[in-house]
Amino acid sequence: MVRRQISFSILFLFLSVGVSPGQSNPDNVSARATVDKPNYLVGDYINYQIVVDCDTTAHLITPVLPDSMKGLVLIKTVPVAAKESEGDVNATFGFILSAYDSAQYVVPPVAVPYRMSGDTTVRYAYSNLVSFTVSKVKVDAQTGIKDVKTPLTIPLDWRWILLWVLIIVLLAAITFYVIRQYRKKKLQKSPARAAAAVPPHVTALNELHALEDKKLWQKGLVKEYHSSITEIIRRYFENRFSMPAMELPTSEAVEALRKREGTAGIIGTTHDFLSNADLVKFAKFTPLDSVNQEMLKQAYEIVNKTIPVPVANEQKEVNDVR
Repeated sequence: MVRRQISFSILFLFLSVGVSPGQSNPDNVSARATVDKPNYLVGDYINYQIVVDCDTTAHLITPVLPDSMKGLVLIKTVPVAAKESEGDVNATFGFILSAYDSAQYVVPPVAVPYRMSGDTTVRYAYSNLVSFTVSKVKVDAQTGIKDVKTPLTIPLDWRWILLWVLIIVLLAAITFYVIRQYRKKKLQKSPARAAAAVPPHVTALNELHALEDKKLWQKGLVKEYHSSITEIIRRYFENRFSMPAMELPTSEAVEALRKREGTAGIIGTTHDFLSNADLVKFAKFTPLDSVNQEMLKQAYEIVNKTIPVPVANEQKEVNDVR
């Protein structure tokens, strides 16, 4: 135990020299990390937050926790909470962590990516490191663990067993009758050819074309535009990759997408696309026209790069013939 404490002290000193808490940068983008308390019990939820201060010229991207948090488990990513006041933006990225072993833990500085208006270069602001202690639940070895109440013994009642058997037999008979009638009617009808289902990429591209024709952000309906285009892409992910994209926050949606086959070429684009949509939705500030145009371009790119290979080859052959 003493050796582990010494190791954590050395790590804490090393990281403290490399990155100072709440370190700022020339773009006036600063990040500071906190936890809600210094001591936890094994299995407790640890509320880890990164608060970023910047102005509206900086477009923040949701940070990803490093893999070096040994012993800590990411339970949930909290949706970003952002507010704007007199040209300044305050955004809070929340993460729920947990640990299942007693020790002193250190979360190293986390890189928060962002872009400046008119510049496509990704820059980073670094948070401070955070340390806390996780302890085991104290148990009195003399008394041990006891039940709150003595277990109750329920007497066996054959009448209830007979009733449940009758119910099961009745349900089985009803099910058999319904299936038999259904098959009988199906045989009486002439077979009809089912209409081919529309592929997910065709539906998504048609919806993007329709959204583009509406010109929502050009009419000042910026929030409606970003909500619509995000819903189109998330619904496309559900239909194309069988994942609950409509329910997942940005970081979890990107992580689930990373595990699907054929998505390697769109991970970065998808992360930027969903992060920009989150900022518009939660920060409540109006993005530049170039950002709105870039969102539409990214949406088309996401769909076109994930069209199934046989479908893409067939479309290419048709275009070559024309």
